[in-house]
Amino acid sequence: MVEIMKIIGFVGLPGSGKGEASKIARELGLSVVVMGDVIRQEAARLGLEPTDQNLGRIGNALREKDGPEAIARKTLKMARKTGRDLVVVDGLRSGAEAEFFRSQADEFYLIEVQAAAEARLGRLEKRGRPDDPKEWGEVRGNAEAEGQAKSRSASALEERECREKGWGLAQAMERADYRIDNSGSLEDLRRKVVQLLGDIEKGTGEI
Repeated sequence: MVEIMKIIGFVGLPGSGKGEASKIARELGLSVVVMGDVIRQEAARLGLEPTDQNLGRIGNALREKDGPEAIARKTLKMARKTGRDLVVVDGLRSGAEAEFFRSQADEFYLIEVQAAAEARLGRLEKRGRPDDPKEWGEVRGNAEAEGQAKSRSASALEERECREKGWGLAQAMERADYRIDNSGSLEDLRRKVVQLLGDIEKGTGEI
């Protein structure tokens, strides 16, 4: 396996747009590995549905068993298997993971993707992954039921955020080298990501 010379990591709260930023990176021809895939693969191995609760428990169990860098170590193995000397890592969850990647590459850049809570909740509902809140969207048109479902989805998002912050997500975001405001359109996000990744690749991005 090759040594990775440069790692670019994306970090942010659930629904902030990390996945979209990584998708843009992939469309630019960069190699992308997703840290959450490590946990989803473990869920599949255990025969568990990839719900938010199951994935949360698995993430906790792996970190308790093998330390706070457990997911990062498995992700690095996936990154090395790409054979590329520049890899984008989607979904860091802790300062320990950030420092692990920083120690394993000649260059490491951490990008935080930011968005307001209301926007993030709406994006998760539309995304429709098994571990995302979805009740809100299932009752649109019924004002009372929609309000109740929205409240439950917001509570589920808050619970998820609290769990990830317990892993050290806040510390990871504090250590970001760059920040992208994803409060606008997808095209606006694309423009910002393309420009920043291009600057980092060329070595012209300022920290």
